[in-house]
Amino acid sequence: MKTFWKYRKNIFSQNGEDGIIEEILKKLEINTGWFCEFGAWDGKHLSNTFNLLTKGWSGLDIEADPERYKELEKTAKEFPNLNILNARVSTEGEFYLDNILSKYPIPKDFELLNIDIDNNDYAVWESLKEYKPKIVIIEIESSIKPGTEQISDSGKTSFTSMLKLGREKGYTLICMTGNQIFVRNDLTKGLNLSREELENPNQLFLWRFVIRKFFYNILHLKFKLNKQKEK
Repeated sequence: MKTFWKYRKNIFSQNGEDGIIEEILKKLEINTGWFCEFGAWDGKHLSNTFNLLTKGWSGLDIEADPERYKELEKTAKEFPNLNILNARVSTEGEFYLDNILSKYPIPKDFELLNIDIDNNDYAVWESLKEYKPKIVIIEIESSIKPGTEQISDSGKTSFTSMLKLGREKGYTLICMTGNQIFVRNDLTKGLNLSREELENPNQLFLWRFVIRKFFYNILHLKFKLNKQKEK
């Protein structure tokens, strides 16, 4: 039994995260708060936090791409509770995440952090020291089965490697959607998690993502071969 997987629902999210987040917040009795999401794109497209913004939450959206940031500016005009920043989050210097967050009235234990930057996700979360968000949603390379440790130069992190980092930082993995969803250890008692899942979080891994990646690679290879024939 995957406790939170059954609550998946997309309002703006891609893989059911909106419904899962709603259920986590309900069980934790959290009605409002702060979120931080990056890369945010326009703040709406496949966003795991825009649903919260529409309900009156405050947020910080960070987007590195200048063109996408122009779209994010339009969203910020609609929602005065949304702070935005055009930057590439790093693990040191001016755009080190702790440093960025300190510029805004975000509590040290704010409600939700969403990391989706397609390359340096692991290192950015690992480098976060001053802030301990209640919920962390972070992208992984979901085609790699549990038991394999990988943190590649491109930042594609395996299920097992990100799980280990979450544990080191004091978090419990409660769901996988293609992203891993963690809740801080001191808050998990109210979630009524299955003992099996707590003792063996590999059960949360969904093999459909391995199959999806397999067929994606086949289609991608076929596309490349067709292009070569056209030449």
